[in-house]
Amino acid sequence: MHLAKVIAKVVATQKAEKLVGGKLLVIKSVDEHRNLMNHEPPYVALDCVGAGVGDCVLVDWGGSVDNDPRMVSDMSIVGIIDTIEFE
Repeated sequence: MHLAKVIAKVVATQKAEKLVGGKLLVIKSVDEHRNLMNHEPPYVALDCVGAGVGDCVLVDWGGSVDNDPRMVSDMSIVGIIDTIEFE
């Protein structure tokens, strides 16, 4: 899984059938202190939890998403992060 920040919404009037009704968001990777990692490109992810612009989110992609029949995208937002605690 990966930490990211939602930076924009995507409006797509035409989508693959399995994405109809799904909300697409543009995300950018962040470090453990929620600082944007500007050396990485932005990505588009399917929102599964009701995230919005400005939220710090947990993103899952690749193999673990591919094996879950509930996930219809290879990159999905699976959590909204409230806090990160270091010990």
